[in-house]
Amino acid sequence: MKVHTRQVWFLTGSQELYGPDVLTQVAAQSQVVVQRLNASGEIPIDIVWKPVLTGADAIRRACLDATFDDACIGVITWMHTFSPAKAWIGGLTSLAKPLLHLHTQASLELPWSTIDMDYMNLNQAAHGDREFAFMETRLRMNRVTVSGHASDPVVATRIGRWARACLGWAEAGSLKVARFGDNMRDVAVTEGDKVEAQIKLGVSVNGFGLTDLVHAVDTVDRGDVDELVGVYETEYDVAPVLRRQGERHDSLRYAAAIELGLRSLLTQGDFRAFTTNFEDLGGLRQLPGVAVQRLMADGYGFGGEGDWKSAVLLRIVKAMGEGLPGGTSFMEDYTYHLGPGTPQVLGAHMLEVCPSITSDVPRMEIHPLSIGGREDPVRLVFTAAPGPAVVVGMSDLGDRFRLIANAIDVVVPPEQLPRLPVAHAVWEPRPDFVVATEGWLYAGGPHHTVLTTAVPAQVLRDFADIADIEFVLIDEAMSLDHLRDRLRWDAAYFRLRQGL
Repeated sequence: MKVHTRQVWFLTGSQELYGPDVLTQVAAQSQVVVQRLNASGEIPIDIVWKPVLTGADAIRRACLDATFDDACIGVITWMHTFSPAKAWIGGLTSLAKPLLHLHTQASLELPWSTIDMDYMNLNQAAHGDREFAFMETRLRMNRVTVSGHASDPVVATRIGRWARACLGWAEAGSLKVARFGDNMRDVAVTEGDKVEAQIKLGVSVNGFGLTDLVHAVDTVDRGDVDELVGVYETEYDVAPVLRRQGERHDSLRYAAAIELGLRSLLTQGDFRAFTTNFEDLGGLRQLPGVAVQRLMADGYGFGGEGDWKSAVLLRIVKAMGEGLPGGTSFMEDYTYHLGPGTPQVLGAHMLEVCPSITSDVPRMEIHPLSIGGREDPVRLVFTAAPGPAVVVGMSDLGDRFRLIANAIDVVVPPEQLPRLPVAHAVWEPRPDFVVATEGWLYAGGPHHTVLTTAVPAQVLRDFADIADIEFVLIDEAMSLDHLRDRLRWDAAYFRLRQGL
């Protein structure tokens, strides 16, 4: 399903040596490859075929055009015949878009009884792509390589995952984040280098005073509040105390005013991610709860306690998961169940968990919040739906950003949680509790994460490759010894990449 108007360009390499008849066949067959991929249903954006490239000037121009065309967010290359790789140097060194090298061929089977040298000259990707890949490697280019026939669903799936990583990268490049208040005092992991984040990822993170938000909330139109309250009562199981004529209905109306005011500021400033902080609420009567949850459900990134890195990561993962089943939420590992049975993690936050990760109708409730010193906030309460998922966090290690991901299985809680007044998820980490938790700690993973049941880990890996940032995946294939070695190797690798 196509979810975006942006494009990936398909560049086919060849050379003039073979003559016009062969090049006509190359063009026709590469168009068939593109048609097959677009018809697969696995790739969320259109792949756009471009004319066959046979010389250095045309190659360089195509790569420059891809770089400067805002609609293009990635390039797929295929050497149908043999395209001498020195001709690609100028193009590849000028390309500033994500690159996928498709190693394929037009025919699925060899025509054993009729194969001749004409066939061999036309179908040379087996060594044409090797020539091209040498140059990619020689130029130290980050790229994704996919081998197989275009009719293979696995090939389309892998290309689709890379395309989703491209969507995340394109989102990062224009992402603006609004920080309402600073980050929580004395907390280390929510700090970070915002300038380096803009250099590396393209995101712009800036602070805004609480007075702007308070003014926006206080000046919301009462009719708009009435309308939004009606939406709440239609979409959620609203606690009687919050309903019209209920003794806490005014709190619900104020929560609606927060949502309307916050939305207006984000829309006016073209912000697609934001943070709040319970220690810095200014004149707000409540910590934003349901407002944040509903904004996340609409695709906004969010980080609690001023955690802008989690807000950035959440928006990027939301962009990558558009159109996929499942959901994506801000999350925090809160506490553990260590037995009996399989150890489990209970994840939650004070209020801010996205309802996209549940299949139930959330219940809208109001409860005291023991920190923040404000009125009781309104929030949506629910349990995350079971299924495979990934939790991922971003840490600033001083010399680089690191993405740490853990493959998990969200499960039904073994017992009801009738007194827990917040949205929550229960999961079992892979490969097991010890490796997952010790590995996360060795990697310096943050306590705020993004939980996604929509975006697979491979998309996150592809994104990290595109962004040239470190990626550590803890899954069923990981051991602690391997992880600890991997972290040491990564430290040397990324330090060497920086140069002297």
